[in-house]
Amino acid sequence: MRGGATETKIHYKGNGEDFLVFVDSKDDYNKWVSDKSTPLAQVVSGFEVFTTHSQGAQGRLETASKSMLENEFGTANADEAIKQILEKGTLQESTMPERQGRKNDSNGEFIGR
Repeated sequence: MRGGATETKIHYKGNGEDFLVFVDSKDDYNKWVSDKSTPLAQVVSGFEVFTTHSQGAQGRLETASKSMLENEFGTANADEAIKQILEKGTLQESTMPERQGRKNDSNGEFIGR
């Protein structure tokens, strides 16, 4: 993720695992929550469910397996699991700080003056 960019995700604390779904924006997510006729493709960044293996929303992300989805959501269908995560999860937004210091090391040696 680039500096200054906002990352928006939905965190769902499951029985044995934590699950995440990335959404395009808070506004799109809120629109879907109030109007389920909004297509999921306009809300989620990708049709993929991630897990952090019970490390909360900040753990190392891995793609959730079909068996994990089945155990937690009663379906191996990622689209159905995504809907449940969006309905029951918690919205989290974070902004990465702008990069400080040198921006292009290919310009040669840095000489402080």
